[in-house]
Amino acid sequence: MGSEQYLKRARREPRTGKVDALLDAKLKGVEWGEFRFTKLFKLLNIKNKFVKSELSNIGEFPVYSSETTNNGIIGYIKNNADFIINVENPIYVVFGDHTRSFNIATKSFSVADNVKVLTVLNKEITINSLSFILSSWKKCIPNKGYSRHWSLAKGVSFNLPTKNNKIDFEFMENFIAELEAQKIARLDAYLMKNDLKEYRLSKEEEDCLRDFANIEFKEFNVIDVFNVKNSGNILSRDIVPNSGKTPYLCASSENNGVSSYISYDKNYLDEGDCVFIGGKTFVVSYQEKDFYSNDSHNLILYLKNKEEKNKLNHLFLATCINKSLGYKYSWGDSISNRKIQTDKLLLPTKNNQPDYTLMQTLISAIQKLVIKDVVLYLDKKAVSK
Repeated sequence: MGSEQYLKRARREPRTGKVDALLDAKLKGVEWGEFRFTKLFKLLNIKNKFVKSELSNIGEFPVYSSETTNNGIIGYIKNNADFIINVENPIYVVFGDHTRSFNIATKSFSVADNVKVLTVLNKEITINSLSFILSSWKKCIPNKGYSRHWSLAKGVSFNLPTKNNKIDFEFMENFIAELEAQKIARLDAYLMKNDLKEYRLSKEEEDCLRDFANIEFKEFNVIDVFNVKNSGNILSRDIVPNSGKTPYLCASSENNGVSSYISYDKNYLDEGDCVFIGGKTFVVSYQEKDFYSNDSHNLILYLKNKEEKNKLNHLFLATCINKSLGYKYSWGDSISNRKIQTDKLLLPTKNNQPDYTLMQTLISAIQKLVIKDVVLYLDKKAVSK
């Protein structure tokens, strides 16, 4: 398949940003060949499948699932991993059957249900080239929602760069390395622009983290805290993907629920600065910008106390909603505007009212702790150059 056809296929799925023009030109300048997974991978038998209740938050060996969060890891076991990392098998690939997710394992591990485990056949494949291969493969697997996808994945052909009629692993290695360097530079610039490189905790933030166990939580009616409405309803068949700058939301947990960025009739636009709940999946997110929605079953929650509306408080509230209500709603028993009218959520309190100051301080502290790891990672990358 030619480069133009490959690029068209690659652009079918939404991306958070365009590949730099120089890298884009490199993709156009190479030859492409069609391959199936059996050329590069071997499907392995799975003897043991763990369930979440058997796992711990700590342990020596991770357990991979079909989930898309935390790189698919849902817990740990202390010993007896089923798939061993060694010289013969330094890399494994874990495929999430329901989610089309690919995770790369470089440490011995076990798995839960609904995954496939692959070993790499060609020893020339590195982490970088493998990332390229999996990205190309995933783009060719039709998205059938929560259905199983392996039957589709094993049958599709995907496109890889070639040289002298052989897979060009060197090109993929260099391309991903350049792409990583570009993304790191952009991330560093973003942190600098938004004053996020300062990760030292204030005294208030330190006190809040230290005293977290003593914080008093109280139940509040959801409708006493939020105004609740159903979102708009724009079917995916009626949009042009990547046609604009406005987020088009679905009920997915990936990419903060953003399926694409589109241009559409502004009469269907929903106001941002809110908590968004995927009606059928109960995926809860904070939406900062105005958006379009794919399903009127989705719910939008607007904070009634307008003086306390800010990003940090919304992030805290979204987490509280997820923790307070997530146990009772699922695909077969989805949330609705009617049901949420009687729901309650736990919030930190002060004088019997939601303590928004504490929420903001706590999320600010957590954000700094996360940012610290990112900043240190960027500094390490800068030193290694």
